Amino acid sequence: MVHAFIMIKTAAGESEGLLAAIRDLESVSEAHIVAGTYDVIAEVDAPEVYNVLEAVSSGIQALEGITDTKTYIAMG
Repeated sequence: MVHAFIMIKTAAGESEGLLAAIRDLESVSEAHIVAGTYDVIAEVDAPEVYNVLEAVSSGIQALEGITDTKTYIAMG
């Protein structure tokens, strides 16, 4: 199992509206609005790294209002 943290930037004022949609994605185990450079941090659990990348590109980045993401794969 691969565990990853996805840092997400949203368009101005879109964070709260997108939070539920992000949480509803199949591979997302948790998502939280945060203060700082990014607006939302999501945790993704998937069988392989490829599945994490697919969840980000086909799932999170496909949501209207997402402006940028950065993916961090947990190493331990």
